[in-house]
Amino acid sequence: MNVIERIKPIAPARRCRNLIAGYLAFVVTAVAIVFNQATISAQETADAELTPIRIGVIGLDTSHVPAFTKAFNVEPADPEMRNGRVVAAYPYGSRTIESSYSRIPKYTEEVKALGVEVVDSIDALLDRVDCVLLETNDGKPHLEQALQVFRAGKPTFIDKPVASNLAEVVAIYRAAEHYGVPMFSSSSLRYSEGAQAIRNGAVGTVLGCNAFSPAATEPSHSRLFWYGIHGCESLYTCMGRGCVSVQHISTQHRELAVGTWNNGRIGTFHGMRNGSRGYGGTAFGDKGIRPIGDYGGYRPLAVKIAEFFETKQSPIDPKETIELYAFMAAAAASDADGGHPVTIASVLKKAERDADKLLEGKLTPGK
Repeated sequence: MNVIERIKPIAPARRCRNLIAGYLAFVVTAVAIVFNQATISAQETADAELTPIRIGVIGLDTSHVPAFTKAFNVEPADPEMRNGRVVAAYPYGSRTIESSYSRIPKYTEEVKALGVEVVDSIDALLDRVDCVLLETNDGKPHLEQALQVFRAGKPTFIDKPVASNLAEVVAIYRAAEHYGVPMFSSSSLRYSEGAQAIRNGAVGTVLGCNAFSPAATEPSHSRLFWYGIHGCESLYTCMGRGCVSVQHISTQHRELAVGTWNNGRIGTFHGMRNGSRGYGGTAFGDKGIRPIGDYGGYRPLAVKIAEFFETKQSPIDPKETIELYAFMAAAAASDADGGHPVTIASVLKKAERDADKLLEGKLTPGK
């Protein structure tokens, strides 16, 4: 038997063994690669969780600041706050409304005690943070403050009121869109348990709603913007967009705004400045009637802000917030006109023109 004849019977077996060995080596290598990638991914996730979202505060003239700061900076960290941490604050804030600026020293000391660095300018703040809570209680400076933040590209939550009048509100939302900066604004009343249940279908389609809240006013702000915003936010949380016109009457101590929606629905806001005061209302749906319920505290809104800072996606359609402020502006216009109906379209048209003037020369070209 020659050499070739002796090799033939064993060659296939050797090839088989070689193939098996090669396959096993491939499997081991592949498993090692997958394991290493999983380890790297896990490490990246861990690193991301260890890196806080640095939050800056503008305005230390409202009780919202210590409330939000405590929620974000609690130890041990609250998972619902998405690793956000308030790290810096600029105190001002109103310089003209005594009930606001008189509180700045107190809240400055409170946030310092919570580990927050207090800085002397908005520019200094923006160098230290990833996103901003614009908390200035006075809505008048909001446009100029927001423009600084938007130019720096920082996602922004603007506390109520968005601004002191509708034109400023429109201008702020336009500026955010111009710079491509995520922003939203809300009263904490939007995220009360009852309002959210109604929003999510607890009474089916909402056919009508009344809402009430305290309604203190501030001469420098449109009539309902200062505090009536709370009850109006509850109303819009339940009703959604679509209001066509508003009629409004007021006395020294009471406000009543009646809105007619485009599908025949009616929503009302009752504001109070005397007697027993609180938050609430009733929603009337095609499947039930349900109370809105009382104020649920700051935490639900703080959780939404934390989600927003992480995702950079507003939880509220800007069109809804703008219409909400148009509702309040139309109420003020109706009151000034003896209670005659004022359309949402008419107040928005004027606000758009006025916003043009407010923004003239203030938006950086090409950005």
